[in-house]
Amino acid sequence: MLRSRVDSLLDSRKRLLVVGEMILDEFIWGKVSRISPEAPVPVVDVVKESWCAGGAANVARNVRELCGEVHLLSLAGVGGEAEILRGLLAEQDIRLDCVLTDPAYRTIRKTRIIARTQQVVRVDREQRTTFSEVQRAEVLARLDTLLPQIDAVIIEDYDKGLLDQPLADAITQRARAAGKIVCVDPKPSNPVQWSGVTCITPNRPEAFRCAGRPVRDPMDPPTQDTALCEVGAILIEKWQCAFVLVTLSEQGMILFRPDAEPYHIPTRAVEVFDVSGAGDTAIAVFTTALAGGADAREAAEIANHASGIVVGKLGTAVVHRDELLASFAEQ
Repeated sequence: MLRSRVDSLLDSRKRLLVVGEMILDEFIWGKVSRISPEAPVPVVDVVKESWCAGGAANVARNVRELCGEVHLLSLAGVGGEAEILRGLLAEQDIRLDCVLTDPAYRTIRKTRIIARTQQVVRVDREQRTTFSEVQRAEVLARLDTLLPQIDAVIIEDYDKGLLDQPLADAITQRARAAGKIVCVDPKPSNPVQWSGVTCITPNRPEAFRCAGRPVRDPMDPPTQDTALCEVGAILIEKWQCAFVLVTLSEQGMILFRPDAEPYHIPTRAVEVFDVSGAGDTAIAVFTTALAGGADAREAAEIANHASGIVVGKLGTAVVHRDELLASFAEQ
């Protein structure tokens, strides 16, 4: 695919909505020079600390690099962690008009301790929370106001409680009735049943679990991986969607459609430092390209390039428009 074609498909005039839990990603960077005398664990001497917007907010960050306007639909708390998260999103001009504030809500925080380029441990602070009936009614009223202005919806499920069946049904039904593209990144541990959306983007283990099949070792090439192809067919039928895009780590991606052969896109990654957030990047870029007029194969190719770039970065990273375009040939 030529760079000029990719540039035209990543239309900066498009507007997208991202739905899901916002997470504050905290990184503690340091170096290890000794083992603790208290236990057989490394002692990390802290050099610096940094924060990134993670979860659905990371999807929004990736989308914002490529299109003109991004909105979030989520739940937020109050206090220092919530303010850090809001500040990070404000820096990128990510709209929070569909984010409700609840003083009782605890901001989800994931703390990663990294020695040089190696993650030593991750500490999660979270409490499963869903919208109350009153909050759900309010956020859906805000969605009704926003929906005519946007081109596509991304639903990012981290299974932290926010996305229950009533909310998922209400959002997908409204978006479908309005003729919007809807892409979902599912979490098999969440019993929500998805139906009638444009595309669902599980990774390989998630795809097997969603299909109710035991996870099998991958085979090369993926188009001849019988177990994987059966799972793709099951999911197309189960979800009644136009596409299922399965991310395959070092094997790239594979696209399933109801009336076509599976389409494999080999990985573009040169060197892998960190796979955290790669799925966020994939669905963000895939949906943005679809909104810009790409067909499913084109959108998958562009998303695959983006994922190959982001895994070469450390931490919760995004792909910038210029570096994504530079990964395609000029002619």
